[in-house]
Amino acid sequence: MQEIVAGLESRGAHLVVISPQLEKYSRQAVKKHRLSFSVLSDRGNAVASQFGLTYTLPDPLKELHDKWGINLERFNGDPSWTLPLPGRFLLDRQGTIIHVDVHPDYTKRPEPAGIIEILKAA
Repeated sequence: MQEIVAGLESRGAHLVVISPQLEKYSRQAVKKHRLSFSVLSDRGNAVASQFGLTYTLPDPLKELHDKWGINLERFNGDPSWTLPLPGRFLLDRQGTIIHVDVHPDYTKRPEPAGIIEILKAA
């Protein structure tokens, strides 16, 4: 991941991650994984919801998360069991979105390494 961050920065770009997790859990992840990029909090998926990029976990998936010890209510500070679709958005210096990669199937995620090629082509 550090190679990707360095590649972005060498092109004048910055990586920012947005998560519904409470800030304290995001800070823990940043520290644990030694992340060198910003992780912002979207409490209650407020921004993701405005863009229509959220889904509610069905009961069978809630049960699996419970079985695995993943308590979204605790991590997100929200009892809705709502998550954002994973996606990648590239914005230019004026804040205009120049590339979007979001899939309605949350298991299909953008490959991090592809961001450099996309940035080169933009």
